Amino acid sequence: GYLFISVLVNSNSELIRLINNAIKNDLSSRNPTFMCLALHCIANVGSREMAEAFAGEIPRILVAGDTMDSVKQSAALCLLRLYKTSPDLVMMGEWTSRVVHLLNDQHMGVVTAAISLITCLSQKNPDEFKTCVSLAVSRLSRVFMSENFFASTVIRSRIYLVYTPCLKIKILLPIISIYEPEDGAVKGRLVECLETILNKAQEPPKSKKVQHSNAKNAILFEAISLIIHYDSEPNLLVRACNQLGQFLQHRETNLRYLALESMCTLASSEFSHEAVKTHIETVINALKTERDVSVRQRAADLLYAMCDRSNAKQIVAEMLSYLETADYSIREEMVLKVAILAEKYAVDYSWYVDTILNLIRIAGDYVSEEVWYRVIQIVINRDDVQGYAAKTVFEALQAPACHENMVKVGGYILGEFGNLIAGDPRSSPLVQFNLLHSKFHLCSVPTRALLLSAYIKFINLFPETKATIQEVLRCDSQIRNSDVELQQRAVEYLKLSSIASTDVLATVLEEMPPFPERESSILAKLKKKKGPGAMSVTELEDNKREGGELNGGSERGPETAAVAASNASTPSPSADLLGIRSAAPIAGASTSAGSLLVDVFSEAAPTASSAAVNDDGFLRFVCKNNGVLFENQLLQIGIKSEYRQNLGRMYLFYGNKTSVQFASFSTTVSCPGELQSHILNISTKPVEPLVEGGAQIQQVLNIECLTDFSDAPLLNIKFRYGGALQNLTLKLPVTINKFFQPTEMTSHDFFQRWKQLSQTQQEAQKIFKANNSMDTEVLKAKLLGLGTALLENIDPNPENYVCAGVIQTKSQQIGCLLRLEPNAQAQMYRLTLRCSKDSVSKRLCELLAEQF
Repeated sequence: GYLFISVLVNSNSELIRLINNAIKNDLSSRNPTFMCLALHCIANVGSREMAEAFAGEIPRILVAGDTMDSVKQSAALCLLRLYKTSPDLVMMGEWTSRVVHLLNDQHMGVVTAAISLITCLSQKNPDEFKTCVSLAVSRLSRVFMSENFFASTVIRSRIYLVYTPCLKIKILLPIISIYEPEDGAVKGRLVECLETILNKAQEPPKSKKVQHSNAKNAILFEAISLIIHYDSEPNLLVRACNQLGQFLQHRETNLRYLALESMCTLASSEFSHEAVKTHIETVINALKTERDVSVRQRAADLLYAMCDRSNAKQIVAEMLSYLETADYSIREEMVLKVAILAEKYAVDYSWYVDTILNLIRIAGDYVSEEVWYRVIQIVINRDDVQGYAAKTVFEALQAPACHENMVKVGGYILGEFGNLIAGDPRSSPLVQFNLLHSKFHLCSVPTRALLLSAYIKFINLFPETKATIQEVLRCDSQIRNSDVELQQRAVEYLKLSSIASTDVLATVLEEMPPFPERESSILAKLKKKKGPGAMSVTELEDNKREGGELNGGSERGPETAAVAASNASTPSPSADLLGIRSAAPIAGASTSAGSLLVDVFSEAAPTASSAAVNDDGFLRFVCKNNGVLFENQLLQIGIKSEYRQNLGRMYLFYGNKTSVQFASFSTTVSCPGELQSHILNISTKPVEPLVEGGAQIQQVLNIECLTDFSDAPLLNIKFRYGGALQNLTLKLPVTINKFFQPTEMTSHDFFQRWKQLSQTQQEAQKIFKANNSMDTEVLKAKLLGLGTALLENIDPNPENYVCAGVIQTKSQQIGCLLRLEPNAQAQMYRLTLRCSKDSVSKRLCELLAEQF
């Protein structure tokens, strides 16, 4: 009967209520067979009606002293099932402490079932189950400290063989990883237990049976996982790394895979990173010789994770070498990792250029737009590498078989910096042009559009090429091209080169300005792959899709219209290197509410109430200019902004997340308290009063800083949704540091100015605990995001960070010097700011301290 009910009766059937009466009789019968059958039936059906009927009865059966072990085990698993389906109906309350003490039960099945139940309950109510840690560690210690610990799994009964490894594994991670022991004695016992596991794992096997080996390895890997999870015992981490190193050449493929996967995580720990690096040759050999592609992928992940400045060139070279024969399934991820490592650890940027061009040559089909966007951005931002990049790409283009991505890079770089190599007769202007134009007919439409833009740049750089290029633009295949974009470019460029004076042409086609520094978009794309190496090394915010093109505007560079055209049809994730979209979304354009704004913003925003002034997202924008400012069930507000001297421009994107129209939509910007128009001048353009369901509209704010300020302006939004008036007030992330202009200084100038700003009212200092990772790259990114110049090799202590900048207002300039002293051991910072105006130093100190 119970089998029939469990298999065939629907959980919503009317029979359930009748069946419940029979189940109640069996639960109170004290016959263990009947009780187990009833509990199994409750767990199998698992309906809310059964939870309402039995959720109060089952805990009593579970902790009763006269309940048989088999019934306790079934009761624990039945209660777990009911909790997962109806957590609001399972109230432990008075039973909590007695359930925890089941960890001391002598029956293995009761303990394992209780652990499953406690683990699930403690995740939602951690404070109620804190006492389970000491019991779990104590039980763990008793099991693992026995002399014949590993041998016991094979010489005892079949039941013990099944339960002992399972018990050890289930105790080891689920509970103890949730609650890190706070008591010193408990923690010491746990460390001692983990050391014992590592010691006994090194002993020669006492049996050749595969069950013994599997149980032993399972326990060892779970112990190592727990050591990695805590990441606080340097000795254990190093020993765990050495233990895993022995598995890298094991004959079992699964063990090699697990060892590589665990070492990826160990490589991200400061305590074990150096120990992981000692196995670099073994990992490289695995990358080249492994038969299983999944193991090769884990080897690539580990190489990526263990890479630092000391071995970057070796690892990048090996990964490039492997790319030539790598499986197609992992090539794209490998390309991203090579690009990231080359950029992150490039001391000599000529090496970086060589690496990326070699990457395009080897795996051109797998080089995404983010990669070649990034190399162009870096070349433009670094004067010292522009000539070398032009020379190198010119040589690369001479290959008979040249990938289209190489043509894109070559067209862009030669269009901008071809003049740097034009003095050599072998790379004269006409030779450069003929080389580029020889690839023209082999390329796709977006690349041809980029090359046409490069040609018009050539006319500006090299007037002697004007007649030749005009002839190309004038031919029928261009001005009568079936593609509208190519035709328009050819006609407009021909006319521009014919009627514009030299000065006008030089102004319109001037060299690209440096791009603002921001996080690499390649990192965002790699994290989406969710590879273990990426997750353990890169610490990024969750990225949605960012739209836009490399140059951020249709007038700013040789490839702009081509990239814009391609992005219009296939938006590229994270490709907006400037951080400002050139083209605003069309107001009223209908999109699905689920996909709203995903191509504009790079992070999710916290849901907040609209009752009062909301400043939850305000501090997140101190060191960055783009992201989601606010989001709730109805509305998403995104922001992109740019600042230059004392002027700023802010783009606000309002997205309707519903399918219902917003009516009477209006926004106003107000300046509270001291922040009046004579301090901060903000002019806004009105927004459309109607926002269709799923649509997005844009508003532009022009900001002028007249003098220094402390309060942020307020944005008030009103609209009607379903007849009800919605009112929301937000703090706009306009802070005084947005008007910083970075200032480069020598060590002598810095400290001379530092001494001049030594008055008490000019200095603000704060000592505070680190709230986030103290990673060097993260700290540098935040300091650069503040707007200052990060000065290298200035402070006598190389661990310290020194910055300088000038706040530009209309009425005055305020010089600011910053010194950040991290203490990694104590996880503390000392932040010192000296400014020519005391109120500014205090405000900046408060703002910046919140970022770390």
